[in-house]
Amino acid sequence: MASIAAPRRTEIPRSDLDPGAAWRHVDWWIVVSVAAMATLGGLMVFSATRSRAGLDTLDTYFLQRQSLFVVIGLGVMAFSAAVDYRRLRELAPLFYGATVFLLAAVLTPLGSNRKGAQAWFTLPGGFQLQPSEFAKITLILMFASFCASRRASDVQMEMGPRRFVQALGLSAAPLLLLLLQPDLGTGLVFGAITLAVLAVTGVKARYLFLLGILVVLAATLILRGGFLQDYQKDRLTVFFNPAANLQGPGYNLDQSKIAIGSGGVVGKGLYEGTQTKLNYVPEQHTDFIFSVVGEELGLLGAGGLLTLFALLMWRIWKAAMEANDQAGTLICIGVLAMFGFQVFENVGMTMGIMPITGIPLPFLSYGGSSTLVCFAGAGLVLNVRMRRYS
Repeated sequence: MASIAAPRRTEIPRSDLDPGAAWRHVDWWIVVSVAAMATLGGLMVFSATRSRAGLDTLDTYFLQRQSLFVVIGLGVMAFSAAVDYRRLRELAPLFYGATVFLLAAVLTPLGSNRKGAQAWFTLPGGFQLQPSEFAKITLILMFASFCASRRASDVQMEMGPRRFVQALGLSAAPLLLLLLQPDLGTGLVFGAITLAVLAVTGVKARYLFLLGILVVLAATLILRGGFLQDYQKDRLTVFFNPAANLQGPGYNLDQSKIAIGSGGVVGKGLYEGTQTKLNYVPEQHTDFIFSVVGEELGLLGAGGLLTLFALLMWRIWKAAMEANDQAGTLICIGVLAMFGFQVFENVGMTMGIMPITGIPLPFLSYGGSSTLVCFAGAGLVLNVRMRRYS
């Protein structure tokens, strides 16, 4: 009797043997959602700035620059997806050290002061480099390198008091430099990344409770310890009583709420927003870009944008759950916390339910550093997702 042949096993291509194998596992949902949001962001930036040269003259300056940022960002996303994240993990201490150095250097005369914060380097061509934005990515990589187990067989790594304190130290060093700028918004993002990554590594509940107490004490110290200017304190607390100072910090919030509310269900139409055309909302092309979406595209457009964010974050979560190792999981969780907190805080502050901070809306707000970091974060998630079989 002829023997029955055993079923032939299908081998999954290994990216370490075949460099092209990883690219066959690209998560196109991430690519499409990021591209859609970046395109919408360009339109919203153009709408918010097109009348700055006069109601009868179109100003394309910000659109051209944001388009350049997006094109470079696509290249950054491809690069951060191409280099194996396990190799990036090995280089994490170098990236971290360079970032801390830049955060310190920006506080010297080499840095430039804008709107009360010493947070930028001025580059040729009028471009601004903000080290605190890039610190988000380096912090994620450093946490993944430090917290992940060195042994692939370990499912979870126990984090005792000593390693817990060491992990907090990784976040505390750049955070202190951020407060000296001061840049409280990015500091809050650091806190979200730190909390999310530590929670996933299996930190005991009492340690997280202690961390929460430290955060409350730190926030109190920041508000009362002279780290912030009076106007910065007012921006953080104005959402408690927005009608108290409509000529000061409350003005931004009031005009933003009017813009979003006037959009109704379907919006006033692209480039037809009254608040937007007349430049009633300050910083509308950066921190308050969501008010343009609400006014011109209405509830449906704003809901569609939030759906794209939800899709992106779902795919990041899926990548984290299917990662090949702990480092990949922690990278994805860090990026998820970065995007999730920024979206929640930015959208919330434009509607008056969160404090007003200088946190940009990912892929939509105008700004080179922020745009490049968002694309880099998406690229890192693609990187982990692509190599889940290798």
